[in-house]
Amino acid sequence: MEPDRDLLAPPDGDAVRDFLGSGLRFATIATIGADGSPYQVVVWYVVEGDMLVINAAEHRIWPANLRRDPRASVLVQDGERWASVEGSVELIDDQRIAQADAAEGARLYHADDPAFADALIRDKFERQRRVTIRLSLARSRLAGTDGSA
Repeated sequence: MEPDRDLLAPPDGDAVRDFLGSGLRFATIATIGADGSPYQVVVWYVVEGDMLVINAAEHRIWPANLRRDPRASVLVQDGERWASVEGSVELIDDQRIAQADAAEGARLYHADDPAFADALIRDKFERQRRVTIRLSLARSRLAGTDGSA
């Protein structure tokens, strides 16, 4: 067995970005709760350049956690390969942007059923106040079956 090693970005940011942007996967985001304990949820995400973009309904617990403390960690796993990203997030409240990001996620994650995606956008997301969370890929790592861990 090879020794544990992380592929850190940069300079391996392209490898992390390629992994995150290839295939349809879910991410787990960890935030810090009001009492200091970790809080995790599974989310959709989109990669835009050097940013991980996640969208949420404003009333959820984890966006409130991020407003209080913007530090987050995101993990995306695919079999024995995984990438993690950590850092402080930027929250975007502009509803034009947040709604567009929610729609993009719905269309990506429901590409096999565009009518369902459109109904989800119209009947759920557009009725909610949404927030976009942006996390830089600057502090990320990729590990997997190639001997890294």
